[in-house]
Amino acid sequence: MSKPIEHIVVVGGGSAGWLVAGVLAAEHRLRITLVESPGIAPIGVGEGTWPSMRDTLRRMGVAESDFLRECDAAFKQGSRFDRWVDGGDADRYFHPFSLPQGHGDANLAAAWTDKHRDVPFAELVSAQPLLCLEGRAPKQPQTPEFAAVANYGYHLDAGKFGLFLQRHCTERLGVRHLLAHVEEVVTVKDGERAGDIAALRTREHGLVEGDLFVDCTGMASLLLGGHYGVPLVPQRDVLFNDRALAVQVPYAAADSPIASQTTSTAQQAGWIWDIGLPTRRGIGHVYSSAHMADEDAERLLRAYVAASGGPADPPAARKLAFEPGYRARFWERNCVAIGLSSGFIEPLEASALALVELSVAWLADDMPATRAHMDIVARRFNEAFTYRWERVIDFLKLHYVLSRRTGGYWDDHRRQETIPERLRELLALWRTRPPMHRDFYRIEEVFPSASYQYILYGMGFRPEMPARGSDLPALAEAQFREAARLGARMAALLPSNRELLDHIRTHGLPPG
Repeated sequence: MSKPIEHIVVVGGGSAGWLVAGVLAAEHRLRITLVESPGIAPIGVGEGTWPSMRDTLRRMGVAESDFLRECDAAFKQGSRFDRWVDGGDADRYFHPFSLPQGHGDANLAAAWTDKHRDVPFAELVSAQPLLCLEGRAPKQPQTPEFAAVANYGYHLDAGKFGLFLQRHCTERLGVRHLLAHVEEVVTVKDGERAGDIAALRTREHGLVEGDLFVDCTGMASLLLGGHYGVPLVPQRDVLFNDRALAVQVPYAAADSPIASQTTSTAQQAGWIWDIGLPTRRGIGHVYSSAHMADEDAERLLRAYVAASGGPADPPAARKLAFEPGYRARFWERNCVAIGLSSGFIEPLEASALALVELSVAWLADDMPATRAHMDIVARRFNEAFTYRWERVIDFLKLHYVLSRRTGGYWDDHRRQETIPERLRELLALWRTRPPMHRDFYRIEEVFPSASYQYILYGMGFRPEMPARGSDLPALAEAQFREAARLGARMAALLPSNRELLDHIRTHGLPPG
């Protein structure tokens, strides 16, 4: 049990596996081996990231210009939600990546409710929705790599991203890459470590031994779910979506604008994502098979593609099925699951890659020195990520419970028994005050209180806030004016997304 941790085996490639391998190899003097089954294509639809990806790539030593060029990547400044409130043509709100101007210094919600109810909350308190509406980039050509004028993440081609990370990890970080079929999980039979994974028996390379095994085998969860039998905690009774249809759509012209945000458009029994990359759009329909047949879902997807400027006869959609839920534990003995092997809910708000980043950052920062230390780290990891998955579920459910759309799917989402008790209690509190930091008390929360405000007030939640001595409406009004001033100034000075990406393709960005 006192043997040092020296060799980490990552099982599975794709974005999750290579992010794990890259961060660990960049920050620890450990042997890292990634074992990947040949011929298995990645799911390839995780095309949106949070701003945290900038830090993750920088942590790995990646050049942002290379990443943008090689992964067909574009800038993302948040999410736009169309037709979620009542389904009307004017139904639109934003969840930008920038905090509200003056967030934490003034009760912006009270001043908005009192005098500005006719203005969408995010568009009053943040400059970023205007940048999205005008298709602006979040930085200028002279802004260094990973630096920002407006906070941003990325849209990317998930297949190209995995290959890009693979090259970086193997060529620059010394990660050993084995293409091999895992035929058996070999366990320790005796002693204190009995039950640990000792090695993987592979068809092509024999035994691959290790001290810590990271399960990145996707929804198969070969090690944590398959070998150790750690069950999935189902969430279909809370969030119903369990199917997705994805298609890649060309632009009408080579110089077509590239959207600055992910657009999510509500449908009869789900929603459609629309993501702009430099060379194409990625569009997909996420829906509940209990509320809609596959052929009806595909019909709606094709209608959306045609109505949004795509071809009348788009390529055949790729069909995906998933069981919404997360593992009862994420770390069992000397095996930790990261990525889809640990769970999946739905792609709303792009939390899947963010949870990969949070997981690998925890592992890199709290890498156990010995097998004895591993049990301590595992208990802490399991507690932290159970909390994080529960917060993701609360936040995603918030998008549905306030909708005024009708029909079985939306009516079912509003049934009290489908709403987690945690969320029901917070909604009761938020009737008389805005979401605040003490509602989310962990230092590393998945979604901050500002994100809850954007969704609450974007979805038409109208609190009744009694006047309090600490509420200074003049300060809030000053913040509203400052947000408008910044928005106008940045929109005038920033290039379009496509203009900046074309510049980067030719000239790159200054080093950070």
